[in-house]
Amino acid sequence: MTLLTQDPQAAVQSQPGERPVSAKPKDRWYRPRTLIGQTILWIVLIAFALAFLYPFVWLLSTTFKPRGDVFDNALIPVHFIWSNYVEVWQQLPLLAWIGNSLYIAILAAGFVTLSSAVVAFGFAYFRFRGRNFLFGLVLGSMMLPGAVTMIPVYLIWLQTGFIGTTVPLWGANLFGSAFYIFLMRQFFMGLPRELFEAARIDGCSYFGLFRRIAVPLSIPSFIIVFIFEFQASWNNLQAPLIYLNFGTADQYTVPLGIKYAMTLFSPTAGGQGDYQWVMTAAFLVTLPMLILFAFGQKYFIEGIATQGRKG
Repeated sequence: MTLLTQDPQAAVQSQPGERPVSAKPKDRWYRPRTLIGQTILWIVLIAFALAFLYPFVWLLSTTFKPRGDVFDNALIPVHFIWSNYVEVWQQLPLLAWIGNSLYIAILAAGFVTLSSAVVAFGFAYFRFRGRNFLFGLVLGSMMLPGAVTMIPVYLIWLQTGFIGTTVPLWGANLFGSAFYIFLMRQFFMGLPRELFEAARIDGCSYFGLFRRIAVPLSIPSFIIVFIFEFQASWNNLQAPLIYLNFGTADQYTVPLGIKYAMTLFSPTAGGQGDYQWVMTAAFLVTLPMLILFAFGQKYFIEGIATQGRKG
């Protein structure tokens, strides 16, 4: 029996004896209806936004300050200068650091996205004995702290002879990541299985199912995983400290280079306290992440909306 509600957009079907259920989502229960409630909500949101933006605004303001005013905590510089953006390229090999980090981050993000997608598609599409157990083992690997596996992983790379190269910074991503496998599996499981069955009847191979159906319909998940891993690799300081033993600063990554600059200009290490260049470098290396997240914002929203429509 088909029952229609008063709202023409909320037409639903129900079984005999069941109460009709409105199809309109009830997503307004948490929104204040009064003017006072809306005003309080806006005040709270603006306060949290300012609290999160303050460190970035302070960093931006220090890039326009001379050496003596870096730590005066003023958001508007008393002595406004532009020369820091010119001198930082002369004082630090910033361009080389950015190039090294881009090279490592692109390889790491690309490999982990592809490898995780292949494993996730296998868990989502194929039905075999022990599938849930194996998937549980994959998720169980997320429970291991990084400090527990740090030494064994280092010994593996030591035996392979890659210590002192950039290979350990992206090579492990050839085998996927448990979190990304879980994330992409959820996307793949939301795809209609009838599409894959029809393609199999037409003679499509399993790899063809992945390449021609799963990948085009799950582009948001690929972009989300790529951005997450790119950001994680770009900001990774621990791995370069462990695996890179380069003698020249030109071969550092961005986090390792910023640490090197903090030591170089520190008065305790013989420097003059020129932290305005460190702050300027830190701001410049943050810009690629801001651009990347601005580009991928719509895919984050699309991915969340896609997950919300399932079920």
